[in-house]
Amino acid sequence: MSHSPVPLGTFPTPVEPAPRLAAALGLGPEDLWIKRDDLTGPGGGGNKIRKLEWTVGAALAEGADTLVTTGAPQSNHARLTAAAAARLGLSAVLVLRGTPGASSSGNLALDGLFGARVAWAGEVDQAGLDAAAADVCARLRASGARPALIPFGGSSVLGARGYVRCGEELDGQVPRLRTAVVALGSGGTMAGLVAALGAGSVLGVDVGALADPAAAVVEFATPLATQKVTAQGLRVRRDQVGAGYATLTGPVTEALRLAARTEGLVLDPIYTGRALAGLRAAVRDGDVRPGEKTVFVHTGGLPGFFGHPDAVAFAEEGAVDFDG
Repeated sequence: MSHSPVPLGTFPTPVEPAPRLAAALGLGPEDLWIKRDDLTGPGGGGNKIRKLEWTVGAALAEGADTLVTTGAPQSNHARLTAAAAARLGLSAVLVLRGTPGASSSGNLALDGLFGARVAWAGEVDQAGLDAAAADVCARLRASGARPALIPFGGSSVLGARGYVRCGEELDGQVPRLRTAVVALGSGGTMAGLVAALGAGSVLGVDVGALADPAAAVVEFATPLATQKVTAQGLRVRRDQVGAGYATLTGPVTEALRLAARTEGLVLDPIYTGRALAGLRAAVRDGDVRPGEKTVFVHTGGLPGFFGHPDAVAFAEEGAVDFDG
């Protein structure tokens, strides 16, 4: 069945020059641009809105009245699913890993503000999370609701169509683009960009959300791309995961500070912070070079910053007392 996207965001998102950040990274003043996909529209913005336009469009076409999705407690995708549901007059149930009370700010606060219900799945792996979501959907159907399960991270072939559109925007906004740099989590964002721009033009920085993110990118990009997509042909950095997805690493704290103090740009500790740390490493090792057009895709995630105690503590330490 073919589906049409439901309009949720404001597009195209702007592309802005970042000359001071470029200089700090070792690039020329006209080499680096920021694609502001943190400004996509409702719910605090972020890359998931582009995917939700397609996945929620399909849910509406199938008569759904409740959106169900999965994620970590501070999931940006869960937050924006809740916002999309509120905007469209639907219910939302978020099936989250962990237990209540362990995390109580950032995205979770907004989940509650948007009126979403939360089902805590406990400390489970991805298969356990999927099973919990299936159980929630069964219970909803038994109560007379019409649930639609939105995939983890919004990532699927259908959801990746949203980032084909982003790639097409970039093609027009930044002529002679050499590299689009993006955080690689559940795979759909990079997949859509690869389908639109070609595998050689997209650098994905793994954040540690999946054991094999390249396989996910290939799976989602293949039906959308005009050229064959292989894991070997992808540009993926896996050197920024550190001790794991939820941890704050030294290179990421440096990246957060750098973006904030050169461009007034706020990144998050899980996704965009890792993406900038990966771009910095790519410049150092020559994978991204001066004289070439590079775009950093800002995928949002600001509320997650306030839900990460280590990031908040690090940032507050930077506020120096004025002594005259």
